[in-house]
Amino acid sequence: MPENLQQYFTLDKTIQIGISVGILLIFLILRKIFTKYLFNLIFNLTNKPKTEIFKQVIVAFDKPARWFFVALGLFLAIRYSPFFDGQMPLISKVYRSFIVALLSWGLCNLTAASSFLFHKVNQRFDLEMDDILAPFLSKLLRFVIIALSVSVIAQEFNYDVNGFVAGLGLGGLAFALAAKDTISNFFGGIIIITEKPFTIGDWVQTPSVTGTVEDITFRSTRFRTAQEAVVTVPNSTLSMEAITNWTKMNKRQITFSLHVSYATPVEKMDRCIKTLRKMLIEHEDVHDDTIMVNFDMFADSYYNLFFNFYTKTTAWAENLDVREDINYRIIDILAAEGVEFAYPGQTVLVKQKNHNDPFQTNRINGEKERA
Repeated sequence: MPENLQQYFTLDKTIQIGISVGILLIFLILRKIFTKYLFNLIFNLTNKPKTEIFKQVIVAFDKPARWFFVALGLFLAIRYSPFFDGQMPLISKVYRSFIVALLSWGLCNLTAASSFLFHKVNQRFDLEMDDILAPFLSKLLRFVIIALSVSVIAQEFNYDVNGFVAGLGLGGLAFALAAKDTISNFFGGIIIITEKPFTIGDWVQTPSVTGTVEDITFRSTRFRTAQEAVVTVPNSTLSMEAITNWTKMNKRQITFSLHVSYATPVEKMDRCIKTLRKMLIEHEDVHDDTIMVNFDMFADSYYNLFFNFYTKTTAWAENLDVREDINYRIIDILAAEGVEFAYPGQTVLVKQKNHNDPFQTNRINGEKERA
């Protein structure tokens, strides 16, 4: 072996390299054991209703814990290596920063929108947390966790965070002006969450959009329209608009007019109206509140029957099925009474009163001669 290599690979350094490689292999094996056996054992032990919170914590920190074994093994292997003595302060800072990042990763998993944590807090304090509030709080907590972790990592590398905050204070006016829309959108989202005009999955209508609410973020709310397009509306705009939430309907209205021929006798029309009203009252899918069937006006060529009632279901497709069934029943009732529908048209009657008209006299005389 050349002399320049012998000074690097002495017996002591070779032993140190072997120890470093051995430490790394041991921790990689421990990671494998933790993943396959120990984690499953802990998960099974905590898979009970009373220990549900511990199970959620273990699930949240599962992948960060696996990477912790790799990071710890790599750090100890580098520490016992003979080649990084001068860089150990920097390596220690990187290692501690990585641990902070792993903790932040686990906490972000724990504060997920579907996390057991929100469910428990909701039960404990009776917050009535819905599908909008939980994701919003999740994003807010994650932002705080990431901001704190970045701050700790920056301080680990001797970055003056206080100076950065002070700098923001000096430039606060310019920052506020630049972020005016962002701040207004954020507070618009707060208004939407606190007033709860809708929740995720609701079908709503505003001057800006009509569709199903898919998600709400710090800046905007996302809708899915009937054409399957995605429309994103800024929260500041949405909080200033009138919002109609069709999903919150307790019942769905059906109103229309029916045109009956003028040739229909009044007695038949009266019996039809009573029978139609009874049919709606007895219909199992029609709400028993505000059922109207009335002869409301004389039109140019028909009697107008006005219908107004509500279906118990608010789903559009089911509402159409009920409407179809009622239309068939209306046809049967009118047919049973011998009542005809009025068709669009116009009747013109011409009455001649002047019998001294020579043309009319000639026409009458001509008809007599032919007779």
